[in-house]
Amino acid sequence: MTALDWFKSSYSSNEGPDCVEVAIAIPDATVHVRDSKDKHGGSQLAFTGAAWSEFVGHARRSA
Repeated sequence: MTALDWFKSSYSSNEGPDCVEVAIAIPDATVHVRDSKDKHGGSQLAFTGAAWSEFVGHARRSA
């Protein structure tokens, strides 16, 4: 697997303890999520593009 281009959630701040980073693997559009405070810890989640879209849609409706 090639290196992922991670970006921090727009809801995360530099001062806050809760930071999430997301990266999208190309070409299969797998979405990877990790804790930005543990970048090298290896713990991350991976979702299919469809599962991620469903999650984001649910989160928007619940907000």
